[in-house]
Amino acid sequence: MSSCRSLVAAVLFVAAGGALAQTAYPGIGRAATAPEVAAWDIDVRPDFKGLPKGKGSVSQGQDVWEAKCASCHGIFGESNSTFSPLVGGTTKDDVKSGRVARLTDPAYPGRTTLMKASTVSTLWDYINRAMPWTAPKSLSTDEVYAVTAFLLNLGGVLPDDFVLSDATMAQAQSLLPNRNGMTTDHAMWPGGKPRKPDVQGASCMKDCPVEAGHASLLPDHARNAHGNLAEQNRLVGAQHGADTTRPAGTAAPAAAPAPKPEPPVALALLNKNGCNACHTVDAKLVGPAFRDIAKKYAGQADAASYLGGKIRAGGSGVWGAIPMPAQTLSEADARAIAQWLAEGAKK
Repeated sequence: MSSCRSLVAAVLFVAAGGALAQTAYPGIGRAATAPEVAAWDIDVRPDFKGLPKGKGSVSQGQDVWEAKCASCHGIFGESNSTFSPLVGGTTKDDVKSGRVARLTDPAYPGRTTLMKASTVSTLWDYINRAMPWTAPKSLSTDEVYAVTAFLLNLGGVLPDDFVLSDATMAQAQSLLPNRNGMTTDHAMWPGGKPRKPDVQGASCMKDCPVEAGHASLLPDHARNAHGNLAEQNRLVGAQHGADTTRPAGTAAPAAAPAPKPEPPVALALLNKNGCNACHTVDAKLVGPAFRDIAKKYAGQADAASYLGGKIRAGGSGVWGAIPMPAQTLSEADARAIAQWLAEGAKK
């Protein structure tokens, strides 16, 4: 949130200086409008400042969760082999005390989101700006309230009939298991108790020696004694070797860069439709590598049409336990991506 505040401050600064910029550089830039600034100012503070009006029930949140969240975070927030669990590790006693006891248990195997979160506004704000991963900021305000309510219900924090809203956020905050777990007693936060941070730099901070300008130097009489060093070094890495056929300080004429081949259209479509959030071309991420998909269906006569349908409809079980939700990309985009996969997923 602090980074967003800084960004908003920067936008306001630019807006304030807009008139000056227009005077100094006619035709370049303009002052940001109030709606444009408001569009950036979406953060929610722990005191709930910035929280928009809206509401969502636990049951409504379950529908959103199963459609847009469960494929990555699991039906019960237990997640899967890729992501860390969101729910677990908290108890009814934690809800009463506001301190998660297992955070001090070194034998407990992991730390879930609900074990660590001390402000419900953090959950709301993160879901609002970053989820779902493939389409951030696509949830409506009511959907964010609903899915936050469902997540807290999964953790035993809110009852089944709870409706989370701008009016009931404080009630949810009062039940958060680790609401009393935040501390500023680490010298890394303004206003904390005066003490030294646990990480202390030992490098020179004053009157440091000036670094030498040359690490090595070839005298003129020996400059080309053993041939051109530039031809004796690899073309990769930090040391390319000087062109010793020329006087020191004379750069060889730069070779004209080779024309860069145009990337396949499908690569742009993968980026446009958010496919790269879960897949890469060469390596498994959340889902399989595109090249592995191409290998699996190589030689299948109807591979392009089959894969086009799978992209739009989603599915599960073919590549492991993590399901792929149905995608909303256009039929033309799906067909182009599927054809690229059927032809080997070449870069």
